[in-house]
Amino acid sequence: IRADLIVRSSFFNKIFMAEEPTKLDISDEMIAERRGGTGKMPSDMPSWMARSIINIDKFSKWVGNVVCWILVPLIFAMTYEVFARKLFHAPTIWAYDISRFLYGALFMLGAGYALSKGVHIRADFLYRNFKTKNQGTIDFWLYILFYFPGLIVFLYMTIGYVGESIQRGERGMDTTWMPYMWPIKTCLLIGIIFLLIQGISELFKSYWAATRGTWPGEDE
Repeated sequence: IRADLIVRSSFFNKIFMAEEPTKLDISDEMIAERRGGTGKMPSDMPSWMARSIINIDKFSKWVGNVVCWILVPLIFAMTYEVFARKLFHAPTIWAYDISRFLYGALFMLGAGYALSKGVHIRADFLYRNFKTKNQGTIDFWLYILFYFPGLIVFLYMTIGYVGESIQRGERGMDTTWMPYMWPIKTCLLIGIIFLLIQGISELFKSYWAATRGTWPGEDE
């Protein structure tokens, strides 16, 4: 039995696993980082595909550079609240809502950029050792079967969600400030659109990896 298990394990490793883990295989972030489309595209890649990957990744990077500035008012709001509450015994009625809204906006608007850098949470203890073609195949079909259908449904539901919030003049009920809810819900809608846009780039990268055995834009 033991000999049979060893043979089966060797066969699995030969078919699915890379022969030698690269130096990038030490963390999930590093694994995904090699998928960035900011490097030079393969010379034999169709020009429309190369331009799409590069332009979408540049757009997501620009969005990320803009959205990161949300941290500034977020930090200011929380710092002001702490000093006002602890030193002057004058807590605000808006800091709690502002911190939730800004953090939510930061999370959703930056989700597409995070996808381009591969820093979404994932379990790669097996995937990291797969051959590039197998990684690309897995990613390609997961995008086709789950990612895009799920986000499209989510987008459809969120459009109605935001429209109803605007129509009703919905307000938050957690504090006496009672802010309007449609701005943060609109950020959710925009964030889904950014994810769909970046997903197109990731789909092209996965297809290329599945068919050619290398990630486009990966530095040699």
